[in-house]
Amino acid sequence: MNNAMKAMRNARVMRDVKARKGVRDNEIARRAYIYVARNTTLPPQVRHQAQLQLNTFGKYTRPTTVKNRCSETGRGRGIISEFALCRFQFRIRALAGELNGVHKACW
Repeated sequence: MNNAMKAMRNARVMRDVKARKGVRDNEIARRAYIYVARNTTLPPQVRHQAQLQLNTFGKYTRPTTVKNRCSETGRGRGIISEFALCRFQFRIRALAGELNGVHKACW
């Protein structure tokens, strides 16, 4: 893997880590503002203020910005969540015996 690919992989993984941290840090406040903004029994002015507060949050505080990525390659598809690896890296590591409790099936 050349340096450009490594840098891109690292950027993707670091972006995902940053998004996860931002979501975790702001989750309670965002949920509170969302609850107030969607509560139709409250006055419209209060709901509007809550919506304005929601708009002030950064991009990486939204849960939709979090995407499962392979921690090794940065690949965004075919991720096995328990190991945070894409299917190809999972297979390589499993065959090498680097994943505890995982072995090739035979019957």
